[in-house]
Amino acid sequence: MKDYLIKTVNNIDKKALKNIQGNFIIDDETEKPDAILVRSKDLHDMTFNPELKFIGRAGSGVNNIPLDACSEHGIVVCNAPGANANSVKELVALAMIMASRNVAEALTWTKKLHGNEDIKKKVESGKKEFVGPELYRKSLGVIGLGEIGALVANMGVNFGMKVYGYDPYLTVKHAWGLNSKITRANDLDTLFTTCDFITIHIPYNKDTANTVNAELLEKAKPGLCLINLARDGLVDNKALAEAIDEGIVSHYVVDFPDEKTLNLPKTINIPHLGASTPESEYNAAKMVTEQMMDYIKNGNIHNSVNFPDFDFGICNCKQRITILHRNIPNMLGQITNILADQHVNIARLSNRHKEIWAYTVVDIDDDIDQETLNMLSAIEGVTRVRKLIGEGASENS
Repeated sequence: MKDYLIKTVNNIDKKALKNIQGNFIIDDETEKPDAILVRSKDLHDMTFNPELKFIGRAGSGVNNIPLDACSEHGIVVCNAPGANANSVKELVALAMIMASRNVAEALTWTKKLHGNEDIKKKVESGKKEFVGPELYRKSLGVIGLGEIGALVANMGVNFGMKVYGYDPYLTVKHAWGLNSKITRANDLDTLFTTCDFITIHIPYNKDTANTVNAELLEKAKPGLCLINLARDGLVDNKALAEAIDEGIVSHYVVDFPDEKTLNLPKTINIPHLGASTPESEYNAAKMVTEQMMDYIKNGNIHNSVNFPDFDFGICNCKQRITILHRNIPNMLGQITNILADQHVNIARLSNRHKEIWAYTVVDIDDDIDQETLNMLSAIEGVTRVRKLIGEGASENS
């Protein structure tokens, strides 16, 4: 049985790595890994070896991974959505309370009392400067109702808040998990004109850049507390600075400090603590290690960001052929014609696509030779062909 070399390029949770067994070997010195497990390390300048089949991001964001290059080389990239959902939810609670009750300003003021006489008297006289409202019966807007956003929205209901959720791509799974008291908004205007608190839980990409912009901030309910624990780039910092200066935004809480946010008044800069809990790190690492082993052994794909998800179960047929390729016409016809010409009997076949990339898996009742694999690999648009034998023992072409 072939051994598979797994390289970790960050401190991946050791407890989760213990789940890697059998013919999977952790080797951080190898130059020819079959899979890479990564957290935040930037891989854009890394040269990928031909044996590399899988990159697992032990977290949600994949800005540190060159997705286009991975797709071109037939490397499946998967992340761990929802692994840090509870930890981020709890940090949102902290953010709302700190902002609403002026806790950050109060702590800074209190620290300056060191060395003063009669500190207790000064505290009692000074605390009135930091009076802030409770969350109860305030309105909360949640942008994005995925794994994290759904938890945050439900938490808001439990706090006794009026909760509005906006997500044009809301899945059935996440919809079922939402409290019935949550009002689904059809546009962002509803949230900004209505809500006392707005928290963002969407990925960053070219379509979501500056989701919170000048136009929305101009419509915001005065005194808005804006929370961004999702990703840098989702808020237009220039427009935000103007909104803070005009008193439209009372507080901004961000988990991705930069030079601009560090100089913004009324801003609480958290040093990227959203997923910084041992539970989150374990959950994310466990998720990607399980995805990695299932892909390499069985060809199944879970939570991929560049190829479609796919699950054919355990590879218990005689052989399984997996083909990563571009989503172009006549691909299936070419694949099945080659197999038919080589007198290969197809037991089961399925194809899935995700934007410009696709994945075809074929379970067969016959042995397939290297010549046939080479013919499949030579089809224009195919980036990787793999042969899986029996219970996950793989030969790769």
